[in-house]
Amino acid sequence: MSLPEQFAQDLPFLTSLRHNLHAHPELGFEEERTSGIVATLLEEAGITVHRGLGKTGVVGTLQVGNGTRRIGLRADMDALAMPEKGNRPYKSTIPGRMHACGHDGHTTMLLGAARYLAAARCFSGTVHFIFQPAEEGRGGARRMVEEGLFDLFPCDAVYGLHNMPGLAVDEMAVVEGPQLASSDSWRVTFRGVGTHGAKPHLGKDPITAAATFLSSLQTIVGRVVDPLQPAVVSACSLQAGDPKALNVIPDTVDIGGTARAYTPDVRDQLEREIGRLAQGTAAMYGIAADYRFERRIPPVVNDADATARALKAAVSAFGEKVLTRFPPSTAGDDFAFFGQNAPGCYVWLGNGAAVEGALHHNTAYDFNDDAIASGVAFWTTLVEQELGME
Repeated sequence: MSLPEQFAQDLPFLTSLRHNLHAHPELGFEEERTSGIVATLLEEAGITVHRGLGKTGVVGTLQVGNGTRRIGLRADMDALAMPEKGNRPYKSTIPGRMHACGHDGHTTMLLGAARYLAAARCFSGTVHFIFQPAEEGRGGARRMVEEGLFDLFPCDAVYGLHNMPGLAVDEMAVVEGPQLASSDSWRVTFRGVGTHGAKPHLGKDPITAAATFLSSLQTIVGRVVDPLQPAVVSACSLQAGDPKALNVIPDTVDIGGTARAYTPDVRDQLEREIGRLAQGTAAMYGIAADYRFERRIPPVVNDADATARALKAAVSAFGEKVLTRFPPSTAGDDFAFFGQNAPGCYVWLGNGAAVEGALHHNTAYDFNDDAIASGVAFWTTLVEQELGME
C-alpha cells in the first residue's frame, strides 16, 4: 500500500494524537476534551464545523467542486468504564476509564483522512465527517439522528469502520448484509411471598421459579427460533435475597439480560417468547412476574449498493487482502440508526494479532498504530472514488 507523501508526513502526528486520546479517555456524552480536539483540528484544516449534536458530537463538512453527491463517514469517540491493565507509556490517566474498543484509533483515522482530503481537494462533492459520541450503550447515534443529523447534513450514503483484532492491518472485510446484531435488554421480576427458609410451604418461593425460568431460557433459541436464524438470549444479572440472611426466602427475584438477532422477525420473536416463558413460569408456581423488554439498537445491515462502493475502494487500497466473506458479530453498534436514514455500509479493518488474547473490551486491549495508515487510505480512497472529479 503506497501512501501519498503528504499523508506519510502526517503519520507521526496522527500516532501522537492517538496516544493523546488514549491517555485521556472520556465516557459517552462526556467527550468534551476529545470533541474539542476534533473540532480544532477540523477547523485548522479549513473544514466547516458544527458542534453540539448529541451533546458532544462534531460534524465537519468539506465541499469541493460542483458534485452533488453527499456522503457521511462516521467515527465513534467514547471510551469504556473499565480499568486499563496494560503497561504502556500512554496508558489511561483516568482511573476506571479506558479506550478498550479502539475508538481513539477510529477518531484518529477519520481526522487523518479529513486533513488529507482538505489539503488535496481531489474530489467533487460533499463529505460529512461525523464524530459520534456515546456509542458504547448510551445512545449517541440515536440522539444525533433525533436532533436532526440527516436534516442538517443529508447523505446519499453513510459509512462506518471498526477495527478487528485477528485481521492483519492491511486486511479489510467488506460484506453485504447483516454485520452486527440488534442489542436489546430484558428484565424479569418474579414476585412471590417471602418466608422462613425452614418453612417454604408458608410462602411462595420466587427463587425456585427463577431457577426454572433460567434453565428453560435457552429453549427459546434451541427449540422456538428457526435453527437457520442466528439469535442469542443471555441472562446477565441475578439478584435475590441477602447473603447475610441464608434462612430467609425473599419476596422477589430480579433477572436481567440481553437479546440479539439479525432480522426484525426474530427480534420480535425473542421479545415475545422471553415474556411468554416468564409469565408461564410464574403461573406454574402461583406467583407474579413483571416483564420489560427494551429495544436499544437495531441490527447493522449493509446496503448492497453502498457495500459495492466500499468494496471497490477497499480493493483499490488493499488489493487481494479484502475479504468478502466474514462472519457477522453478535455485538451491536448504534451505527444502525445511521443506516436507517441513508444507505449504509459498515466495514472491518484489521488490527493485527490479538496480543495475549486482548480482544475488544479487554483490560489489556490496545488499538494498533500500524492500522492508522490503512484506515486513512481506505477513507480517502472511498471519497475520491465516490466523489470523482466532474
